[in-house]
Amino acid sequence: MTDYRRNFIPGGSYFFTVAMADRSGRLLTDNIELFRRAVAGVKRELPFDLVAMVALPEHLHCVWTLPEGDADYPTRWKKIKAGFSRGFPKEERRSTSRVAKGERGIWQRRFWEHTLRDDDDFHRHVDYIHYNPVKHGHVRSVKDWPYSTFHRFVERGVYPDDWAGGEVEKGDYGEGE
Repeated sequence: MTDYRRNFIPGGSYFFTVAMADRSGRLLTDNIELFRRAVAGVKRELPFDLVAMVALPEHLHCVWTLPEGDADYPTRWKKIKAGFSRGFPKEERRSTSRVAKGERGIWQRRFWEHTLRDDDDFHRHVDYIHYNPVKHGHVRSVKDWPYSTFHRFVERGVYPDDWAGGEVEKGDYGEGE
């Protein structure tokens, strides 16, 4: 087994995959405003540039760029998850270890992170984020998914409204699929 170590690059850009504990539900998109408030609250306290994001029913992908001299994305994720979780009554099933650690059973404990190496890596991951709802069969067209920064990218002229009408290049982006 490989000894996985997170990569911490102050001021770096990172791609993340973060999943709900129940991968069969719709908790994230059904409570998207609660999630948005949790992210906004953490951004006020611990700033970062949320470059791109897509929220799917049970997981999300995003790209962040952290401020110069700052590589503390784990604290940001901990606070976002906690802020979102506080919006729910404590009714979910929790394992003995979660109870002992004071954890809720809403999010998977860990998240996947990838340090973006160069402009090509950065753009491939942003494209992957925006195409993800089509990949998972939630919509037929990227523009039809409301929980994505794709619409912001269209407004800025980065993508045309009908971007990715066909297949985009597939790659390994850490979903474990």
